[in-house]
Amino acid sequence: MSTRLLLIFGFVLSLVTLMVACQKIMPSAPAEDELLDGPVEGLTYEQSQRFLLGDVAFNDEIFTPEKGLGPVFVATSCGSCHAGDGKGHPFTTLTRFGQVDETGNKFLHQGGPQLQNRAIPGYKPEQIPAGATFSKFTPPANTGLGFFELVSDADILAMADPNDEDNDGISGVPNYSHLAAYVVPPANAIPKDGKYIHRFGKKGAAYNLLHQTVNAYNQDIGITSSYDPIDVYTHLAIDPEISTQTVNDVVFYLQTLKAPIQRNQNDPAVQRGSLIFNQINCAGCHKPTLKTGPSPVVALSNTEFHPYTDLLLHDMGPGLDDGYTEGSAKTFEWRTPPLWGLGLSINSQGGQYHLLHDGRAKSIEEAIQMHGGEATASRDKFAKLSANDKNDLIKFLKSL
Repeated sequence: MSTRLLLIFGFVLSLVTLMVACQKIMPSAPAEDELLDGPVEGLTYEQSQRFLLGDVAFNDEIFTPEKGLGPVFVATSCGSCHAGDGKGHPFTTLTRFGQVDETGNKFLHQGGPQLQNRAIPGYKPEQIPAGATFSKFTPPANTGLGFFELVSDADILAMADPNDEDNDGISGVPNYSHLAAYVVPPANAIPKDGKYIHRFGKKGAAYNLLHQTVNAYNQDIGITSSYDPIDVYTHLAIDPEISTQTVNDVVFYLQTLKAPIQRNQNDPAVQRGSLIFNQINCAGCHKPTLKTGPSPVVALSNTEFHPYTDLLLHDMGPGLDDGYTEGSAKTFEWRTPPLWGLGLSINSQGGQYHLLHDGRAKSIEEAIQMHGGEATASRDKFAKLSANDKNDLIKFLKSL
């Protein structure tokens, strides 16, 4: 064999050896069911490209004063409150302030409903006005939100039981509120006294993902858009600081984020936990299965999904009454939070759970024990479970 061939053979052998070594050293990619971010399956090429544009705008865009930040704000980017599209933690918890009745926020002229607790140089952060009540809101996970947007009003109303006619102690009501000027309801929306069912947020105060996104840019980052050109500091209309296309791309990104994938579904303990979940009527509020209506995004259209929520407001008792309300929600009413993705929450919460609306519960069991009001019966049934049954139930919840 010639010297040249020997050199080539040696180079190839070294390259192969290096590649094999790298495969052993480099960690493998996380399994799809261990991630909350990523697009729903079945997007077209054009939809996938738009998803990526929204992904960049949501997770990579950092705002500075030169880009319109502030002058008062909470965060400098969308992704800073939703790491990996998961739940927030105490350092990203928001403060909302307002009043104790459902007649409308009386402090909008003083910066409400969101407290902008940071400011660029030369400005002072907001303070909670005298006479206002307030509550802490931990940012929710983003995954699967597009499915919720497509649940029909009729299906939501079918789950409501305002007079508890089935005598299970659970009533559930929608949050009715006026639409933002730029929001166009679908043809099958069911208004009541000129108000519409809202379904996003801790108290269900946002109508759809456009409403949620526009509010977040304005109230969280101090960024105006063509949808909401009012500056949070001066309360005057100013030129948009972000393009309409970017806002719409972010909305599409949120609409097409995948639903969390349940793990360990064949584990006997998980399966027993699922049965216990139903036996103690956790499913009375945390409905396992909902369905979407028609959508131009075929991947979301007319499909069943499993979020474990009814998108309704429920009386959670005096222990979770923060004295603050939004829309038609009362101070003690909270929208049923989806349970899907619960087991992965600690990945974005610093390695420890921060559950309930303000993160006060540091474990799933503690969160259950803090339930009151309409959830009292289920909470008490949980307390009477054997240690093994409790462990199976928690294992099931962590699999979601």
